[in-house]
This record gives sequence, C-alpha cells and structure tokens, in this order.
Amino acid sequence: MADSSRDRASFSNQANALLRKNLTFQKRNIRTNLRLIFLPFYFCLILVLVQNLVNKELDKPKNKCGCTCIDTNGDGQCEKVCGIEYSTLDQASSCSITSPPEWPPLLQIPAPEFRAVRTDFLSFTDLPDESCRISGSCPATILFTGNNQSLGQSLAGNMFRSSSTLNSSDILYSLANDASGSETMTGYSNFLDPAFFSNYSLYRLQQQCPTNSRTSVSIQITSISVPAEIRCAQGLHLWRNNSSEINDELYKGFWKGNSERKIDEMVAGAYDFLNSNLNNFNVSIWYNSTYKNDTGNGPLGLMRVPRSVNMVSNAYLQFLLGPATNMLFDFVKEMPQHEKQLRLDFSSLLGPLVFTWVIIQLFPVILTYLVYEKQQKLRIMMKMHGLGDGPYWMISYAYFLVISSAYMLCFVIFGSVVGLKFFTLNEYSIQFVFYFIYINLQISLAFLIASVFSNVKTAAAVAYFIVFGTGLLGSFLFQFFIEDPSFPRGWIVVMELYPGFSLYRGLYEFSQYSFTGNYMGTKGMRWGDISGSSHGMRDILIIMFVEWLLVLFVAFYIDQVVSSGSGVGRSPLFFLEKFRKKPFSSSSMRKPSLRRQGSKVFVQMEKPDTERVEQLLLEPTASHAIICDNLKKVYPKRDGNPEKYAVRGLSLALPQGECFGMLGPNGAGKTSFINMMIGLLKPSSGTAYVEGLDIQTQMDEIYTSMGVCPQHDLLWENLTGREHLLFYGRLKNLRGSALTQAVEESLKSVNLFHGGVADKQAGKYSGGMKRRLSVAISLIGDPKVVYMDEPSTGLDPASRKSLWDVVKQAKQNRAIILTTHSMEEAEHLCDRLGIFVDGSLQCIGNPKELKARYGGSYVFTMTTTSNHEEEVENLVQHLSPNANKIYHLSGTQKFELPKQEVRIADVFQAVENAKGRFTVHAWGLADTTLEDVFIKVARGAQAFNVLS
Repeated sequence: MADSSRDRASFSNQANALLRKNLTFQKRNIRTNLRLIFLPFYFCLILVLVQNLVNKELDKPKNKCGCTCIDTNGDGQCEKVCGIEYSTLDQASSCSITSPPEWPPLLQIPAPEFRAVRTDFLSFTDLPDESCRISGSCPATILFTGNNQSLGQSLAGNMFRSSSTLNSSDILYSLANDASGSETMTGYSNFLDPAFFSNYSLYRLQQQCPTNSRTSVSIQITSISVPAEIRCAQGLHLWRNNSSEINDELYKGFWKGNSERKIDEMVAGAYDFLNSNLNNFNVSIWYNSTYKNDTGNGPLGLMRVPRSVNMVSNAYLQFLLGPATNMLFDFVKEMPQHEKQLRLDFSSLLGPLVFTWVIIQLFPVILTYLVYEKQQKLRIMMKMHGLGDGPYWMISYAYFLVISSAYMLCFVIFGSVVGLKFFTLNEYSIQFVFYFIYINLQISLAFLIASVFSNVKTAAAVAYFIVFGTGLLGSFLFQFFIEDPSFPRGWIVVMELYPGFSLYRGLYEFSQYSFTGNYMGTKGMRWGDISGSSHGMRDILIIMFVEWLLVLFVAFYIDQVVSSGSGVGRSPLFFLEKFRKKPFSSSSMRKPSLRRQGSKVFVQMEKPDTERVEQLLLEPTASHAIICDNLKKVYPKRDGNPEKYAVRGLSLALPQGECFGMLGPNGAGKTSFINMMIGLLKPSSGTAYVEGLDIQTQMDEIYTSMGVCPQHDLLWENLTGREHLLFYGRLKNLRGSALTQAVEESLKSVNLFHGGVADKQAGKYSGGMKRRLSVAISLIGDPKVVYMDEPSTGLDPASRKSLWDVVKQAKQNRAIILTTHSMEEAEHLCDRLGIFVDGSLQCIGNPKELKARYGGSYVFTMTTTSNHEEEVENLVQHLSPNANKIYHLSGTQKFELPKQEVRIADVFQAVENAKGRFTVHAWGLADTTLEDVFIKVARGAQAFNVLS
C-alpha cells in the first residue's frame, strides 16, 4: 500500500504553521492583550497614589524633627532651630543625631508572671512555689552547670550584688554598674531604647530584695525627662548536673503567650562553665533569642546579650582577684544618623497581596485558552489534519512563555519607573530568576489543570477563585505562619509546595528587604543574602524549579494517556513502545477472527464486502484506501442501562476514487463509526486500516493523510477563511507558491474567494459559509482519505449544487466517506451506499442496485371522496392481486404495485375507466425512490431486531 508518511510535514513545518496561526490570532486580540499588559501598570499606579497620600500625611510637622524659634544674636530676631532636643518622642526618630544617647546595657528578664516556678512538667524542687506569682515576687532564675560545681557556684554567687543604692544624680550610671534588666523587646536601633519608654519596669538583680523594692525616678535624656520605675528582682541561681538537664528545663518552660507578648521563656538565662578553672575560662551562654528584632539585613537584630557576657566575665574576675575588682560596662550607643524623612513604603507592605493577584492573573488567561481549544474541539481538529503533539506542546508552551515574560517585564518596568521600592531596591537579577521560574511553573500548572476541565466558564470560575483565594489566604493565614517563630519551619516548606504560597513567600521576602532597606537607607535583597540554607527565598527557588519540571512532565503524560480533547488516549506505558516490535502493517496482515453478530435481515448484501475484506487482509494491495475488519464499538453499562452496541462487527473495503455514502436513522451508529475512524473513539474490538496503517496503533501517521469535515464547524472566530486554509495547508506540507495556489483554488471551489469574503473573519460568516469553509479545509493538501459528516447542512440549493461539484471532482484520487440525511445528495455524490441500522450495515450497493433490489414496485396514489374508497381498492386489486396498501387518510390511498404484475398502460386505462364511474380528485404513479428503499430497509431491520 502507499506510504502515507511521504508527504508528512516536518516538525519545523508543523511548528511554523502553529506559530503563524497563534501570532495571527494574537494580532486579532491586540486590544485584549494591551489591556492585560497594562494591568500591572494600573496596580502600580494605584500604589503610587496611595504612597503619595501616605507621604503627605507623614510630612506633617508632627512627624518631622521638632523645631523652635531662638533669638541667637540678641537682636530680637527669631531664628528657627531644629533638633532632637526640641522634639517629642514621635518626632525624634527623624532628627539628625550627631551624638546618640548612651544607654546602660540591660539583661533580658521575664516578666514576674512568667518566671519559672514548680509545675507538673518542671519537677525541680529548688524552684519557688507557684504562689509567688500572686504577689509578683517570683525570682529571676538563672541556671548553671559545668565540670566543677564548686567553681560554678562561686561564680554564680558573684553575679548578683547583695544590695545596692541608686545614685539619683546619675541614674544611668547606677543602672550600668549593677546587673539591670528589662522585660521589653528590643527595637530596630538603640537611638531610643524601648526599655526606658514603655509601661514595663526596669529591674535590678540582687541576692535579696528589700520590702519596698520599687523606686520611681526621672531619667534625663538630652532635654527630655522620662519617668521610670525601677524595681528589685531577686536573682536565683540554681545548679544543674549537666547541660541536658538545662536543655530539658528550658524547652519545657517554653511558653506561648497572647498575641501581644508573643513568646516568653521562664528563665532569664543559663551558663555552662564547661572545663573552666583558675587557669582557663570557658563558658557557654543560653540566651532568649525570642526578644530580638530582625532587620532583614543581617543574621540577627538587636538582643540583650552583651550584659550576659559582662556579668559572667565580672564574676570570673572577682573569683580570681577579689570582690573589689569590677569590669565596668558603662553604656551601649547607636551610630550617629543624619536627618531623615519618615517614610512608610506602602508598596512593600501591600506588595505580597497585590502583586500575588497581579502575577496569578495570567493563570486564568492561559487556562481558559487551553480549555477553549478543547471545548471547541480545535485541538483534535488540528491533530486530525497532521499537527503532532510535539509541535503543539513546544509552540503552545513557548507562546505562553513569551506572553508571560512580556507581562512580567512590563510589571517590573512599570513598578521601577513609578519608583516603587519593592522593585528598585531588590537586585533585578534575583527578581528575574524568581519570576522566570514561577511563570514556567504557572504555565505547566495550567496545562495540567486544563486536562480536568472541558468547559471554559467552569475553568474560568475556578481559576479566578484560585487567584483571589491564594492572595487572601497568603495575606491572612500563610504570612502569620511565616512570622510566627514557634511555627515549625518544616510545615512552612510543606505549605510552599502549593505554587501560590511559593509565589507569596517570594514576594513577602522581597517586600521585607525593600521595606527595611527603605527604612534603614540600605539596599534590598542581594544574592549574598540568600546563600544561607535557612533563607526563605532559597527554599522556594528550589521548590518551584523542581515543581516546574515535575508538573510539566505529569501534564504531558496525562495529555498523552487521557482522552481529553486531543483524541484517543495512548497506553499508560506508551513511552516503552519504541522498545517493542514494529506495529502491524499492511505488508504483514494476517487473517483475523471474523466472528459475525448473528443473522441479519439482508445478510446476502453484506457477504460480498465481507469476503472482499477477508481477501484483502490475505493479499493486500494499494488500491484500497480503507479496510474495516470486524469493527465494533460497545458502550459500557451506565446508570442502570444495559450495554449499548453502537457498531456491530462492521467489515468494509473502500477503494481509491470512491465516495461511500452512509445512510441511517439517528442513533444508528454512523457517528460512532466516523469517530473511531478519525481517532476520537477507541474500537471495542476489531480494527481498520487507512492507507495500510492501523487505527489502533498508528493514528498519528494516519492524521497526516486525512481530511475531516465534522458535523459542526470547528473554526477560530477571529481568523479569516484564508488564514484557516493557510494554517491547515502548512500542516499538509504545502509551502510557498504551492500553498498560495492551493488556498486560492480551495476558496474559489467553495465560492468564498470573491467579494472580500476570503479575508473576512469566520465569526462573521453565515452558517452556509462556515460549512463551505469546513469542506475546503477537509480537502486542502490532497488528503488520501476524507470524512464528511453531513457537509451540505444549512446550504441553499445553489451552494449545495456547487459543493456537490467540488466533492465529485475531489473523489477522483481519494476515498471519501460521507454521511447524509439527504437522499438527493447521496444519489448525486456516492458511488456506493450503505444503509446503517442499529449498529449494523444492512446493505451495500450503488443507488440503482439498491432501488432495483429493494424497490421492485410502483407507488400508486389516488384521492377521491370517502364513499368511493372501496371502489379504488377494487380497482387496484384488479390491476395487481398482490398490491399492498401503505397509506390511507381522508380519501387518499397509496398502494405498492409489484412491477412484474402490472403494465403502465393498464394503469392509465384503468384510471380513465374509473373517472367515468366516480370523481377522481388526483392520482399518480411513481417509481420507487431511494428514500423509499431507505425507509423499507430501516423498518425491516428494526422490526427484525424487535422480534429477535
């Protein structure tokens, strides 16, 4: 048989055809694309407007460095002078600070109600009773251990003073000289230590506290006097046998408080003196890392650790040199700062939520496009005309990638141009890598989810639900988990496996770095910042990259094995096919088992074609384009209904140059047969060969030599008739002048060439014009086999006649299978006809043979008054004793007269005689039509099936 792959378009030609079609399609949608690309600009512009409103509010005098009017020269002229000494606490943060204030170093001490006591889970008997919490007198416990207990206890005893008095003239020095502490969290800087500007107390650690342990003082900070309350906190040092006991006690005492206090620890600290002795000082310090503010620009923010180090160092010096020895730690202070405007980077605060919506907005666009192609059966239409899965995936993926990249590029450019710190502070190369990986993951995910949906509206609704749900869940749920130090990091990684949360986490990291960079006057995220193994951005880049490759592979695999708009699914192990033996071909056809489905009403008409199929399977030749061998389709039981036999063992041989017409009532199985032949349905058993290729295993090769005119027009509304034919012509390997000529001839043949119709969008065509375009598509590229499902539906008589001429001319060098309900069309176009009833081919033959075999009678009709009906019956019985009445209504009767029993002249003579006896309103004598044959065969077969 002929090699059907000789004219197959190469991979590059198929890719070129699809790319050109997509570019043309996008050109038609230029307005929609511009609206999509400018969507990020609108969001960025809104953020800029909000930012300006916020900045205007922040620029008010109450938020700027304080100023006053001073007569500096004594001339009565007022000169405006600004500085921190003239500012309120709210204004001080924006002032120039050339000499930052000095603060005494403090120890982090738990609040009285959270200090360690004996509980069910803390069984150490040396801890105080829980009743001390009622009076607020619980001591601040510090744990100790080491290899030398006596040395450790001596050092612990030196860490707290037995008693001390405050120097009212220099409160800050007194606090620095003692072991003082606070329960407040640290700030982002030490310009204003929050311990001195809070509702919480300052604590002085002593071995014993006097009865009246509260002292109210006034602390002078530049020109500002700050009231404070200093309380005594008893320091309790407890020895533990080893570091394991301390670890156990610390983590059992780890307590999660309310949303304001976040997390508290029940001891003030712990020390392990290890192998310390008179000649060696070696110590490990446990401290509360909860009380830190991480600025995002370093591994740790400010913490109250220096005082812990100073305390133990002083204790060791006093152990060596005596209690009079003291290593003073006078103060800590911040670096000087220049005057700055108070700014709140609104884009960084709202960036994770808003930009998540902006970026995921692409997901519904891609998903609905893919589902639209499946819903409108455009994907399978392209495949049936030779487009392979490889070119389709490559071009479609690249097409979406280019659109997404352009969208993201505009997004970053717009944000940078309008000055959003979110974009300008963070390194652009990191942003590029992050966005590039995510849009690839998003495209792959759209391909995967598209296999689930078959309706565009449903897909769009779900997609937009995902868009807004992801943003809201990310902002109001996932972000709280990220910021909660007690939430396990492992679960964060698990949640980031959902791509939407990965996107949100990356945007959150960008926003944190840009917010801090804007506040501190530093740069945002740099590559060096994500090198650590615990960095959030590093984790999500790895997660998204791995998911991208995995989702893309799974999406392609599902597309191949699941019938979801792209034809019959392949075997789940299709990737192993190349390791198997070569598939069954025409050169190695063997005689199959030819079991038939019982007796048929007109089985004598089927045997010649059955015998021919058997002969062709044994001795294949190149003259037959289609050979169906015992083809069956059975729909399984569903919803309590029995199995449905759509096609019952069909055997058919169709040579080149023949148009075979399939007639049959609705539900007879014609469409199921066509769908099996074009790859939309998989046969239950049996097979068929098209140009020597098996429809069970070689459909991809069959598509390259096949043309299809489906029952419903499968067209792109935005493409013109010419553009449709150019696309399908390229898929059939037509190029250059040959392509142009073929397109023009096709347009002329179906009367779509003149009057600008060819360059009119298909969405503006009438139903008849769309039908003619579908016929032209099926015939372009000289396919060897063409399937036409009711091609003339909706055409006017003139267009139908023109279309018939096209089909008659096209069948000269190809095989055509045509289904129709028009007997006139079947008789005009088809060389052979097959009447299909209840899944079985009841008879085959050309129209004349069928009329001769099943229409051997005349149809005699006479209309009279009702009282002469009996005389009409007598007249007919006299003409033909075997006449059969087939119709009777209100004086009109119709009879079948066997041709061998009557002569036409006798009928005319009998009618003339009857007119002399009674009134004859009308009469007629007609030969049997093809429609009569069809009705007779269909009724006979259905009656037989009912009886059987």
